[in-house]
Amino acid sequence: MTITEFQRHKREKKKLIVVTAYDALFTRILEQAGIETILVGDSLGVVVQGKANTLSVTMEDMLYHTKLVAGAAQRALVIGDMPFMSYQISREDALRNAGRFLQAGAQAVKLEGGAAVADQVAAMTGIGIPVMGHLGMTPQSVHRYGGYKVQGKESDRALALLNDAKVLEAAGAFGIVLEAIPAELAKTVTEQVSIPTIGIGAGPHCDGQVLVLYDLLGLFDDFVPKFVKPYAHLKADALQALRRYKEEVEQGKFPSDSESYH
Repeated sequence: MTITEFQRHKREKKKLIVVTAYDALFTRILEQAGIETILVGDSLGVVVQGKANTLSVTMEDMLYHTKLVAGAAQRALVIGDMPFMSYQISREDALRNAGRFLQAGAQAVKLEGGAAVADQVAAMTGIGIPVMGHLGMTPQSVHRYGGYKVQGKESDRALALLNDAKVLEAAGAFGIVLEAIPAELAKTVTEQVSIPTIGIGAGPHCDGQVLVLYDLLGLFDDFVPKFVKPYAHLKADALQALRRYKEEVEQGKFPSDSESYH
């Protein structure tokens, strides 16, 4: 998957499949399953580091996990998520940190915001760094929203979000994540921009969908948004396996002769 191929999917009306992952093992599993785009998300702050939100995730955190994913990926497009305060202060910061993602192996970066970060997006795309936007419920603004809440329900906010999407497109973004917005609004945005939209809690009309791997495998259940559909229940399987292991060690059943060297 390349940026050019990613954008071609929209013109050919082929759905884009994106999964958020953080390490080499799951990257290999994703590619074996045919997943062609992997987002190294700052959501690792919640699902890997156990924090309440993504705000404490650092550039060093993101670069480390990006290297793990990019080092294992053979075919997938790898997108690095720019963490809080790595691009908001200035164009210089944005350029420097985006460049570090590409040096770590990512082929593109993602950042949150619309018109407020248009200058940064234009600067990055102007020197050849592919940028994906992110609108709607942007987790780095969780305190401003008073929690994780659906965005764009009021007409003025919906119009502002549509304008932000057009601004990102004009600034050179190659795609936009739409998170937790009404399906009707996502449909309008998807129809009015020429770049792909990737939905997460934005209904079925986007050009593609993204889910966090830990969510879709049923590994993370501390908080399960409405838009998450678990396709497996690996936490339950893991608990069963670990309890069985504990029981067999306690009862002297493991290791048996077949697991011992002679």
